Amino acid sequence: MQRSNDSGTPKFAAIKEFILSQIESGNWPEHSRVPSEHELCDQFAVSRMTARRALQELTEQGVLYRTQGVGSFVASPKSQSALLEIRNIADEIQARGHFHSARLVQLTSLPCPTVVATALGLVRNEPVFFSLIVHFDNQTPLQLEARYVNPKMVPLYLQQDFAFQTPHEYLSAVAPLTEADHIIEAVLADEFTCKHLKISAHEPCLRLTRRTFSREGAVSFAFLTSAGSRYRLGGHLNITPVK
Repeated sequence: MQRSNDSGTPKFAAIKEFILSQIESGNWPEHSRVPSEHELCDQFAVSRMTARRALQELTEQGVLYRTQGVGSFVASPKSQSALLEIRNIADEIQARGHFHSARLVQLTSLPCPTVVATALGLVRNEPVFFSLIVHFDNQTPLQLEARYVNPKMVPLYLQQDFAFQTPHEYLSAVAPLTEADHIIEAVLADEFTCKHLKISAHEPCLRLTRRTFSREGAVSFAFLTSAGSRYRLGGHLNITPVK
């Protein structure tokens, strides 16, 4: 029997760390079955609820996938983003036990394009802030983030260092998110995207177009492009039966 350590780590977190360590070490390759809730209860001397929480969180993070009536298995090594929530990409990557880094390609003020003006409630060709960033998962380019930001809402945006703080983190702090809308579509990578994500010509990609709002109005309009072979979208829904 394996017991949780006495360092103050919650028992469910200790189980998650154990499972992640087995996956990262290669002991449990892709599609390997992981211990069941019952087996984890015996191994770690925990309740069924604790074991279930560990497996559920790893499933929601895209580390595992579950097959009803069969068990939980190691997912393919793609990053997964929750479809119905907005998460910081650095947190997504770190939740997988990986290292996030970012390379700032461009940070500037430019004339507002028509589509962006419409999205942010600005006037065409008036100044809008723009950032272009490549996000890395363990040194592998994962996502190309092109973001337009409303200068009226976030006047100090161009003064930030986005190599150490993501735009999501900064905007959440200075203009707390109250709502968002987004569109998800499959696109073919153009030459510019291929260059920054280091993928082959015309590889299928996922592009998420997202507009975020604070209480005062539209804050940002972003195009988040990821290689389809490295990224996926998913989520978990709790559904209350109709009585």
